Amino acid sequence: MAGNVRAILHLFVESGKLESVCEKLAKLPQTLDVYEVTGEYDIVAIVAVSSVKELREFISKILPSVEGIKSSVTSVILHVHKKNGVETWE
Repeated sequence: MAGNVRAILHLFVESGKLESVCEKLAKLPQTLDVYEVTGEYDIVAIVAVSSVKELREFISKILPSVEGIKSSVTSVILHVHKKNGVETWE
């Protein structure tokens, strides 16, 4: 799914649910990338949607339906300076 609005989701996951949450997120059409990470969060995911309204719906309705996600922090991507090792002016 191509979208004009992209966001980074930082997810906290219940103990023992990491694999199943990653699998469920990977199947969502809005999800571009899913990363299992170290540090403060358990998962970082990149999503693409067509509008801020659709992002709000994704965060408030779709994300809570994924069993095992305790909470999330969302950062909207405002501008891309470099992607896949290449400088860009997106």
